[in-house]
Amino acid sequence: MNPYEEYMKQMAQPMRDELTSAGFEELTTADEVAEFVTGTKGTTLVVINSVCGCAAGLARPAAREAIESEKKPDHFITVFAGQDREATSKMREYLEGYEPSSPSMVLMKDGQVLHFIPREEIEDHEVEEIVENLTGAFEQYC
Repeated sequence: MNPYEEYMKQMAQPMRDELTSAGFEELTTADEVAEFVTGTKGTTLVVINSVCGCAAGLARPAAREAIESEKKPDHFITVFAGQDREATSKMREYLEGYEPSSPSMVLMKDGQVLHFIPREEIEDHEVEEIVENLTGAFEQYC
């Protein structure tokens, strides 16, 4: 690993920990993503994490708050765009018809997309609006 990659890995660790400490399972390889998506039944919230400010100030806090609601998905997973490129690329293969967006959030059931929240619906929005967007999808699909 070159010095830049090592630096970015160290910088991103707290951003990873923010989701994993809340109960999200981090998938870091394409094989882990494929195995999870094809082998897991039920509803899943996927957070495509990133180092940008809207991920830090909006996406991760909203995801953490939303999963505290009474009605919520069966599973919570995350991939890290720009860090775990193969895992993120593999996850995006399952998001057919949706432009790559990071951060973004996806509610899936049995590998099928039910609800997609792109960066445009995260950036310049309030945490509460994003939580409402997520919990509304949870109410409808979970």
